[in-house]
Amino acid sequence: MDKAESSSLYDIDALAAIIRRLRSPEGCPWDREQRKEDLARYLLEEAYEVVDAIRSGRPEALKEELGDLLFQILFLVRLAEEASEFSLADVTTAVGAKMVRRHPHVYGQVRVNGVADVKANWQDIKERVEGKPAGRQGALEGVPRALPALARAQRIGEAAAGVGFDWEDAGGVLKKIDEEMAELRAALATAEGARIDEEIGDLLFSIVNLCRFAKVDAEQSLTGAVKKFIERFRRVEERLRRENLSPAEATPRRMDDLWNEVKQEEQR
Repeated sequence: MDKAESSSLYDIDALAAIIRRLRSPEGCPWDREQRKEDLARYLLEEAYEVVDAIRSGRPEALKEELGDLLFQILFLVRLAEEASEFSLADVTTAVGAKMVRRHPHVYGQVRVNGVADVKANWQDIKERVEGKPAGRQGALEGVPRALPALARAQRIGEAAAGVGFDWEDAGGVLKKIDEEMAELRAALATAEGARIDEEIGDLLFSIVNLCRFAKVDAEQSLTGAVKKFIERFRRVEERLRRENLSPAEATPRRMDDLWNEVKQEEQR
């Protein structure tokens, strides 16, 4: 009987033992077939669910989702161990050493006068000590390609601004948004699909940059707007059910009237 079977308290070692058992010849056929490429999708899904749990404000939900995410991470480590690439100890040692190295104001004698100094030291250590020169590899190369589009756009804008390529203030971004809107209207008039797609993308990117200047997280802002829309639409559906109507049966005018009623109730 292994540790996973003999305990009701599961620490990291016990979880790792569970994964080893699942991957063994006596384990689970589905788990044995998984590859890193397969787990990448699940890893992203679990990360998004962690974010949802954080936004829900429910500790129990966050605890569960963090566990699911941790399990995916340990599963990936196990695949690396089987391929003789690295171990869990290698992972924890590497990240632990990196965090100590990048916090010399905590673990060393360096003095800082605020967050700006901390960020400057962090970048200097990456370049000078760790050999990761941002300028040589390109200012935008450090932004992960797998990020959601809005989050990636905001990170790209931040990276470009970090090397001086930016508007002077939010007014410059607003002017750019007006320009992009004019170009989009012109594209819509031509009905050229590819051009419309391009101009909508340019407009979205400009709006994300406005979020950056306003110190608003674009991804969270849109998530909040979507959540608000869903909640309002559900309330519209509830009112329609009282009238024995479905959204498909109701007239656009009736749905619009109910929508406005819901909005007015929120403002009271």
